[in-house]
Amino acid sequence: MRAPSFDEFQTQALRQGFDEVLTREWAPDAVVAQHTHPFAVQALMVRGELWLTVNGATQHLRAGDRFSLEPEVPHAERYGSEGATFWVARRSTS
Repeated sequence: MRAPSFDEFQTQALRQGFDEVLTREWAPDAVVAQHTHPFAVQALMVRGELWLTVNGATQHLRAGDRFSLEPEVPHAERYGSEGATFWVARRSTS
């Protein structure tokens, strides 16, 4: 299956009711301690690696992998030695 372009990802997300779509870039070996967001997330990894920990379970994500989070779900992030890029669609709860 062909990976979507950013424009295709954005169009699909907006059709699904997401409010905004962004590109997020992370530095090599970045670590983000457990936190939450007031919005739902749907994301597609496009470069690098991410270890995403939710409810004590860690997923190792690479380019082509997708992940999603509901609002206010505690999670932590750790990025690989090359950093990472993902496209993220956000949907506010208000």
